Amino acid sequence: MSTPPAIRIDNLVKRYDPSGPGEEGKLALKGVSFDVPQGGVFGLLGPNGAGKSTIINILAGLVRKTGGSANIWGFDIDENPRNAKRSIGIVPQEIVFDPFFTPFEVLENQGGFYGIPKRDRRSEELLAAVHLSDKRNAYARSLSGGMKRRLLIAKAMVHSPPILVLDEPTAGVDVELRRQLWELVGEMNAEGVTVVLTTHYLEEAEELCDQIAIINHGELIANKPTKDLIGMAREKIVSVSVDKDLAGPVMEEAFLKAEVVEPRRLDITYNRDQTSAGQVLAIVQSHGYGIEDVTTREADLEDVFVQLTGAG
Repeated sequence: MSTPPAIRIDNLVKRYDPSGPGEEGKLALKGVSFDVPQGGVFGLLGPNGAGKSTIINILAGLVRKTGGSANIWGFDIDENPRNAKRSIGIVPQEIVFDPFFTPFEVLENQGGFYGIPKRDRRSEELLAAVHLSDKRNAYARSLSGGMKRRLLIAKAMVHSPPILVLDEPTAGVDVELRRQLWELVGEMNAEGVTVVLTTHYLEEAEELCDQIAIINHGELIANKPTKDLIGMAREKIVSVSVDKDLAGPVMEEAFLKAEVVEPRRLDITYNRDQTSAGQVLAIVQSHGYGIEDVTTREADLEDVFVQLTGAG
């Protein structure tokens, strides 16, 4: 038997109420369907306003769907909302907790909201896991931005959910903090927690995610293992160094773009389904140039994202 998905979304529709009489409410989700496999890191990507946050807010119980269904760890969010909510922890974009509580009190209060008896709460364990034990009794308002982010992750895990959703967790943080956060998330994933991630840092998604779904204008436009998704990129760039100054870009029908980037270096973009690198070099030589050096750049997730969403 195959393992059931951690999250199953089927034909999910959300239309927001109109802002005025005679107007039609915005259709934020247009029948989105996808499964999040158990145990991996799943990326949910898309341009601003694509519908990612609407999906997360529906899963969190903050937004009511218009149609379709959502199932978390086997529990339908309408038929069994309590168990569905206990199966998911959500780390929001915004830093939200009472600044006058200490980190320990933040976690204890959250455990109380979930009805966890004091003897069963994991506040000390979670503070250690997010490297905040030494800040146990500091006011939350005195924590650095990175510490507050880590506290949010601990807060999302107080009820030991099998699924952790991170909504833009590294937006506006520095490179070192981003690395620390991903080490922490990687440790949780290694312990069996399924991670769902939204991010605008595409290189981050490419490195971390096993599978990626891309949403655009409320519709699912791709949902594949990361390697397969990157393989969809058709454009490839070859950078050619020649033996004399270029008179101008060598433009041929086989090229999508040709650009002189240095007096003797030419960057050529071509469709790898229609042209090979060998044909590109042969065309350059046919214009009277000798080839001195060649480098190529493979497609990455950013290329695919731009290709699919038309985001320039």
